[in-house]
Formats: sequence, C-alpha cells, structure tokens
Amino acid sequence: MPQIPGVYSLLELVEAIALQPDHWRPLVLTNGCFDLIHSGHVRYLRTAKRLGRSLIVGLNSDQSVRAIKPQTLGKPARPIVPEMQRAEVLAALKPVDGVVIFSETNACRLIQVLQPDLYVKGGDYDLEMLPEVPEVLACGGQVELVTVEISSSTTAIIQSILQSVQE
Repeated sequence: MPQIPGVYSLLELVEAIALQPDHWRPLVLTNGCFDLIHSGHVRYLRTAKRLGRSLIVGLNSDQSVRAIKPQTLGKPARPIVPEMQRAEVLAALKPVDGVVIFSETNACRLIQVLQPDLYVKGGDYDLEMLPEVPEVLACGGQVELVTVEISSSTTAIIQSILQSVQE
C-alpha cells in the first residue's frame, strides 16, 4: 500500500491507537464506499467527528464495493473511483483522522478489532438493518444514527451525469 498520510493498514491503525490512546479515544468509526465524495458526505463526517476525539473511516475496498453494488443492466460498474484515490480524498478531509480500507461487505471485523467507542451511520439506516450493531454493543460501544442534512447519493449523481450525456 503506497504511503498516503492518514491512510492506515488495520495493523498500523491498531498500533497507533495502542501507542497513543489519549490521542484517539473516544474513537468514532463509520464506514462506507464513498465513491464520489459530495457535500452530504462532508456534512455527515463533520457531524460524526463532533461525537468523539477521532474519526476513523472504514472504506470499502474496490472488491467489496463490487459485491455490495453489483453491475446491473444500464448502470455502470462501481466503484467509479479506485480505492486508493477514495482513501486519499477522505484522509485529506478535515474531520477525518484516519482511513482504513477493508475487503468485507460489512464493518463487523473492523469493529471487533478497533473496538470503537461510537459507531456512526446516517439516519437513512435503521438499527435493525445494520449487521454491525451487535458487534458494537458486544465491545461496549454505542451506535449513533445521525441526521442526513443533504439528501444526495453517488448513485443519483451518476444517473444525473448519464442522463445529461444522453441528452
């Protein structure tokens, strides 16, 4: 993995937290594909950061994005932006203290290893649909659903671009 400031392997991140727990905790974890960063993402990450001392973003690898968002007829293959580029953009955002790329389709393993104090997802989710909730509670953390300030999605942006090209 090329060295990009703020982008960690899981092992590097675990070691950094162990060496300086006061720098990292309370640790907030969120995760997602973050394929095309938009203002909804930025506001979401700002809100998540305010809930703890540090914000770690678990970033779905290209492989896991393809598993979560399979190509269907009429839709382009995802991700649009390769994982290292997505990671670099996220790491450069002010609220983000670290990015770790993971290849699973959910963040359960990240939660088991990092043991976040708080796991955050957007309010467009509900607790029953998140497989990560039991993992967070098992490690003594809390789950917070935050209000989505700007209803935007990468899929909607892609569809808008495709529609404008076809016109």
